[in-house]
Amino acid sequence: MSHNSFGHLFRVTSWGESHGPAIGGVVDGCPPGLPLTEADIQPFLDRRRPGQSKFVTQRQEADQVRILSGIFEGVTTGTPISLMIENTDQRSRDYGEIAESFRPGHADLTYHLKYGVRDYRGGGRSSARETAVRVAAGAVARRVLGAAVRIRGALVAMGGDTVDRATWDWAAVEENPFFCPDRATAARWEERLLALRKSGSSVGAVVEVVAEGLPPGLGAPLYGKLDAEIAAALMSINAVKGVEIGDGFASAALTGEENADEMRIAPDGTVEFLANHAGGILGGISTGQPLVVRFAVKPTSSILVPRRTVDRHGLDRELVTKGRHDPCVGIRAVPVGEAMVACALADALLRHRAQVPDAPLSTRLPRN
Repeated sequence: MSHNSFGHLFRVTSWGESHGPAIGGVVDGCPPGLPLTEADIQPFLDRRRPGQSKFVTQRQEADQVRILSGIFEGVTTGTPISLMIENTDQRSRDYGEIAESFRPGHADLTYHLKYGVRDYRGGGRSSARETAVRVAAGAVARRVLGAAVRIRGALVAMGGDTVDRATWDWAAVEENPFFCPDRATAARWEERLLALRKSGSSVGAVVEVVAEGLPPGLGAPLYGKLDAEIAAALMSINAVKGVEIGDGFASAALTGEENADEMRIAPDGTVEFLANHAGGILGGISTGQPLVVRFAVKPTSSILVPRRTVDRHGLDRELVTKGRHDPCVGIRAVPVGEAMVACALADALLRHRAQVPDAPLSTRLPRN
């Protein structure tokens, strides 16, 4: 199986399966001299960790990360950083029934048709368990980006019920189990998700990630567009079915006058934008404004409601997917989305510095 790596200068390769002894990854291209310890990575993994509320899978994993290489005396050495997370709560017996049948909505059929063999225990390589590695790599990427860049994510819609942006509060994101920035909406979601979990069903969601403090100039025209690479990074997350930058699809309903992000020179001499419909990217290159990206996560395919399917012998079957699953996989996708945006931005930043080392860090225009 190829294509287990992403990134160019900042490159991440993940390994491992859902029910194997461990999962892990190798981060290559991290500059030397950056302070980094396991304690710097662990808080991000703790936000993604399963079993923290009744609204996510009850699989109990400590998700304790171990750094195996690339660090000396608390700083990066510039060599590959190897990360490992042990699996400690696998229940492979829950998946015995799907050894022969393909779960609807999962990668079972496509893996079987492509490779002729698949690890049916929790989905093996196709499991969302792999995203823990991405979150760990994202913590390293944040070190590369530096403290000036702030990346935050929130769940902004669940099953079509959208947050009220007039009451958006980033502090609320850490106060509820949904990463929801609107307290009233979080209360509604709790009631709905309890009912969905009881019925054995699931629901989809939309996650928004905002990156602030970015310098202008990240990304490249045409085939290295920053928005294209961020979209590719987010689309690589399991269950993600759509990505939009800035106003995204809503832009199609605007006029040219409405959509134009007008500009003025601010008192400090920098270019000031009067709107951010573009989501911080123009022509594939960052503008210095906040990067705004949203991605849609489909409902969890593993549900307790019987669904029609087929088995590997070519027979029609009916299947109930057992095991411990998220009724809304979009919840734990929030820290994963943050991590993938961080990795894409760290890669873009390193490439930008390599090509244009003297590029300005702000939107201040040179005076003639």
